[in-house]
Order: sequence, then structure tokens, then C-alpha cells
Amino acid sequence: MDKNIEKWSTMKEVQEYLGVGRESIMQWINKRNMPAYKVGRLWKFKLSEVDDWIRSGGAAEESNEKEN
Repeated sequence: MDKNIEKWSTMKEVQEYLGVGRESIMQWINKRNMPAYKVGRLWKFKLSEVDDWIRSGGAAEESNEKEN
């Protein structure tokens, strides 16, 4: 098996990795196109994609969301 292949992470692992709750992650998936993949009933993530998404500003709070 190729050791360079990144493993899939679970919702719980991503929560711990980012230090946020499940609701925040679900909102990011639904409203901000956080990279996530549904496998049956489970959400799976690649941490490298999550990191890239965060660096590109995907998780940044937008001022107009607070006003709505």
C-alpha cells in the first residue's frame, strides 16, 4: 500500500482537529462549500483539503451573515 495516500478523516476527527463543534462543520458544508464527502450516512474529509479551504478564507466569518 502506498504510504503517501492520505487517509479519510471522520467528522469527530475534524471536530477535534479544528476545535469546533459538529454544527459549525455542518453549516460550513451547507453554506460555505467546505470540502466533505458523504459515504452512506457518514461524512468523510481529507485534512489537506480542509486546510486549503481554511487558508483560502472558507471559514472566515462574513459580516453580512451576522446581520441576517
